[in-house]
Amino acid sequence: MATHPREASADVTGDELLEDSLGLLHRKALTILKRIRDGALDPETGHKVGPSFAISKAASLVGRTASAIREAERDGRLPERDRTASGHRVQYSLQELDHMRAVFGTRPWRAPDDTPAILSVSNFKGGVGKSTLALHLAQHFAIRGYRVLFIDCDSQASSTMMFGYRPDVDLGEDDTLYGHFHNPELLGVRSIIRKTHFHGLDLIPANLKLYNLEYEIAGYLAQNQSFDIIDIIAQAIDEVVDDYDIVVMDPPPALGMVSMAVLQAANAMVIPAPPSVIDFASTVSFIDMARTTMKQLEQLGGRIKPAYNFIRLVASRVDDSKSMHREILSMMRQVFGGSMIGSVLKVSAEIDNASSRMKTVFELDRPVTSHEVHNRCVRFLNDVCHDIEQDILRTWASRAKDVD
Repeated sequence: MATHPREASADVTGDELLEDSLGLLHRKALTILKRIRDGALDPETGHKVGPSFAISKAASLVGRTASAIREAERDGRLPERDRTASGHRVQYSLQELDHMRAVFGTRPWRAPDDTPAILSVSNFKGGVGKSTLALHLAQHFAIRGYRVLFIDCDSQASSTMMFGYRPDVDLGEDDTLYGHFHNPELLGVRSIIRKTHFHGLDLIPANLKLYNLEYEIAGYLAQNQSFDIIDIIAQAIDEVVDDYDIVVMDPPPALGMVSMAVLQAANAMVIPAPPSVIDFASTVSFIDMARTTMKQLEQLGGRIKPAYNFIRLVASRVDDSKSMHREILSMMRQVFGGSMIGSVLKVSAEIDNASSRMKTVFELDRPVTSHEVHNRCVRFLNDVCHDIEQDILRTWASRAKDVD
């Protein structure tokens, strides 16, 4: 009679069988993840490649006309443009757009005395579009010419993966905020900042090891009876924030110690809230718990509550075909008023299909679904990002006049 290979050994425990089974699943899962990651890399360079733009789009982003760009190329202020085999201009990279802005004097950087925007995209329920919104915001700002730092504070590291990493294979514990927490003097936060395939967008990555911070911060609080540890992320940002215009943080989908450190570090908050009953109820709980927890920190730790320049709700994962979504969205707009941005982040197959290729919609060089679906998706993403950008500009004296 045939027996299971493991049955031949009486010394094998159930725990060992479970560990072997899970280990096998993990190895197979890593194989799939590698295939997806490799499909997102440029076959020539082996790296992810940022977006490129035709001259008309480049001109719009730079704040000049296409004729002005051509004239600058003719008179030598900009390098002459190469042509493709079919005679078309080679498209412009983000790095080339940044050089154009330097030549034309149109960089949107904040003035030195303007406070950098430190933005937390927060909600303690998963599946609300938190990382999707955070990633597209950061890339939108980089495309617009701002200097951006993206901090992945979520140990699931889905945002880090979108930058081309297999977080628990390509990154060690010293590559994340976890390493900075243990060796702040030795490592320094600058050592964990990585350039990305998006010019102007830097990354502090995450991996599963970051989850240990939840316990270690709690242990520190219990042992030292000091709440200063909650400032770990704020202190890290403070070391480098002068190099950036905007910092975008993607915290865990839970109101734990790391999330509280994120909320303490931020000076602005965006809360994605789907207009479904369960998701909206969870968002209400998040707002109440965040408020209560920060009040307790203020009372118990003698701390000053973080000052937010703005807090905005964004209706996310909106499905116009569902009557309940339309009804709840209408109520949200009536009740929240100006605390809710006018644009909405709609459900789109283009977002899901891009994610399955380890890309955002802004990284796609061609539509995955159809031109109509793609263009509609880009439009509502740009609208949401633009509305939040306007909120940021209102906080900068040097740029407030540019607000729509």
